[in-house]
Amino acid sequence: MHLFATALLLVMAAAFLAFRRLAALYPEWSVPLGFAIAFAEAAMVGGLADWFAVTALFRRPLGLPIPHTAIIPVNKDRIADSMARFLRDNFLTPQVVARRLHGFNLAASAGAFLADPRRGDQSRLSEGAAGLFADVLESLDPEQMGGMVKAGMRRQLEKVELAPLLGQMLDNAIADKRHLPVLESLLRKIGETVEANEPMIRTMIHQRANTIMRWTGLDERLANGVLDGTYRLLAEVIVQPEHPLRGKIDDALTRLADDLRGDPAMRIKVERLKLELLENPAVAAWMDSMWERAREALLRAMRNPDRALAGSLGDSLGQLGQALGEDARLQALVNRFARRTLVGVSSRYGSEIVRLVSETVKRWDAKTVSDRIEGAVGRDLQFIRINGTVVGGLVGLAIHAVDRWL
Repeated sequence: MHLFATALLLVMAAAFLAFRRLAALYPEWSVPLGFAIAFAEAAMVGGLADWFAVTALFRRPLGLPIPHTAIIPVNKDRIADSMARFLRDNFLTPQVVARRLHGFNLAASAGAFLADPRRGDQSRLSEGAAGLFADVLESLDPEQMGGMVKAGMRRQLEKVELAPLLGQMLDNAIADKRHLPVLESLLRKIGETVEANEPMIRTMIHQRANTIMRWTGLDERLANGVLDGTYRLLAEVIVQPEHPLRGKIDDALTRLADDLRGDPAMRIKVERLKLELLENPAVAAWMDSMWERAREALLRAMRNPDRALAGSLGDSLGQLGQALGEDARLQALVNRFARRTLVGVSSRYGSEIVRLVSETVKRWDAKTVSDRIEGAVGRDLQFIRINGTVVGGLVGLAIHAVDRWL
């Protein structure tokens, strides 16, 4: 479109020169050639004026330091702040979010999409939204965005009282006997550890035996007895569901679950341990890697939504969508949860999201901002130049006709 608009301007310039030449050679054609010259001359003026206006938005025309040109690069920071204010005032205040969600059945819409994500306009809308979301996610600063996500995760983890939750989970596992495979695996691992370190255990027994036991060889028999008894005990506990040691382990786990739920001292210890873990650099590194993997997986899914919805995951989402579309109580529950969650997110993180957008745009260099905006709306801007050329020519015809009439 840029080449077409420029070519049209050059055609008008060539036509103007040609018509002027013809008017000098053929005076008898002065009347029709006068209209043609007026059209070409006014078209050039209109085309040049709109070329200047369009170019002045993104750069200095012909590189000249003309005032009030290169408007977007010069005002990049102000544009970033204006975008952030627009985003905050129209999308990220709790009042706006609550008003926009009022009466909107988000669950039914999500259910219809999940049930048939490839349906006609819905598919095009989802592909466009996925591509836009991926572009926005890629353009945001990964470190700052990751810091926001990790800070939010940390705040949520700090709010969760871990001891009662662990106690309830342990109690449920014992009731459903889901702890037995873990117990059996642990006993097998103990047996493997004893077997791998058998020479060291024998050496320890020999060193602690007295001289008489070593002279009589009783230390070796003692070592064999200890190891054989350990192996036999572990094997019996593993293969006998009613072994007394299993009962003692279950009793100990039950007491631990009760303490986690009801003992204030145990709760304080668990909370202190949780905070120490959150302060541990290894946990911070784990959260970093988890966020980066989640970000990459999300980008892959957004870039290829059909592949992301394929297989068993797509089938499960389809069943979820069907349930959301048919169950009115489930819709009400999901809609209420979504409204509360989105209003809460806008209240807690709206200002941070706005600041993130503003700072990201400010970090872009002026050429990047100009190229991205021009690439987004450039086709329409070139139509302005084309329209200016054509409309200018028509206005020139009208002026010439009025001039001759007067």
